[in-house]
Amino acid sequence: MTLSWKIAPALAFGNTLVLKPAEQTPLVAIRLGELICETGLPDGVVNIVTGFGPTAGGAIASHPGIDKVAFTGPTEVGKLILQASAGNLKRVSLELGGKSPNVIFPDAPMEQAVALSAAGVFRNQGQVCCAATRMFVQERIYDEFADRIAKKDDEINLGAPLDRATTMGPLVSSEQPERVLGYLKLANEEGAKAKAGGGRGPQEKGYFVKPTIYTEVKNEMRIAREEIFGPVAVLIPFKDETDAVLQGNDTTYGLGAGVWTRDVSRAHKVARALRAGSVWINCYGLIDPISPFGGYKQSGFGRELGPQSIDLYTRQVGLREALTIELVDDSFPAVICD
Repeated sequence: MTLSWKIAPALAFGNTLVLKPAEQTPLVAIRLGELICETGLPDGVVNIVTGFGPTAGGAIASHPGIDKVAFTGPTEVGKLILQASAGNLKRVSLELGGKSPNVIFPDAPMEQAVALSAAGVFRNQGQVCCAATRMFVQERIYDEFADRIAKKDDEINLGAPLDRATTMGPLVSSEQPERVLGYLKLANEEGAKAKAGGGRGPQEKGYFVKPTIYTEVKNEMRIAREEIFGPVAVLIPFKDETDAVLQGNDTTYGLGAGVWTRDVSRAHKVARALRAGSVWINCYGLIDPISPFGGYKQSGFGRELGPQSIDLYTRQVGLREALTIELVDDSFPAVICD
C-alpha cells in the first residue's frame, strides 16, 4: 500500500524514481519490481534499491542528483532525512509516527466502537503509524468498555501468518518484540494494569507478543506518550468534550484520531478540535484514495493521496510571456505580459 501511494503519483506526473524499502520488508518491493519489468516500462524509470537505512537510505537522502524524498517511517529517521536534505535543499515529505487518540463518548454505537477500535489498534500487529493506541473513554462507560474490548482481545488468534485460522501474526523482526516487551515492563512499573495480554505469545518460536490492553493509565505515562509500534492499547478516562480534546492533543504527534458518538454536532466539533491529519467518525483507519493523508507536529508534513499528492511530485512554474514592447517615452519601455 505505501509503495503504491508513492510510485503511482510520481509516475503519473512524469518522474523517474528510486525506491528503497525498509530492510525488514524488502520482498514485496522486489516482487513489485518484477511485475513492473513485465509491463514494458523503460529501464531506469523505477529503480528499486534494497539495503540498510544509514547506508542506502542515507545515500538517497543526501544525493545531490535527487530532487525530492518521500519517506514513511519512524520520526527519528525522518529528522535525519530532513538534516541530510540540506545538502541540495531537496524537497521532503514525511509520514512519520503517531500516538493517535480514539475518543469514545457514552452515546457511541458501542458494539461497533469496541470491534473497530480493537481492529484500529491490533491491525498488522499494531505496526501501523496511525494505530488507535490511546483510547480515551468517558468515565461513565470506562469499565464497561474495558470489559468488552478485553473480550475482543481474547478472540484474537495468535499464530503463523499462513494459517487460515490466524488473526494476528508475529512482529516484523527479532528487535521489535524486545522493544514492545520493554514497554510492557515499563507500564507495570508506572502503575498501569494489564486488562488483557501483557507478555509473549505461547509459541515456542517466532516474534509473538500477545495483544495487550492497559487500564489505570494516565496520559503522562510513557506508555501513553511514546510510539510502541506493537499490539498495545491504553485506556484513559476523560470527563467531558473539553477534557477529551485537551488530553487527546497533549502529544507530540498528530497523525490520526477517532471520535465515537451518535451526536453529529459533537462529532464535528470534537473532530475539528483534534489536531490530527485524519479524523475518523464512528469508524477507524479506513482509507479513501480521494482524501489526503498525512500528519501534524512530529507526525510529519506533506499529504499523500487525493489532489494534494500533485504537490508532492510536481513543481509550480510561473510563466510570463512578453507579447509587445512599446516605448512610452525616450527612457521607459512598457512591457505587456500575459
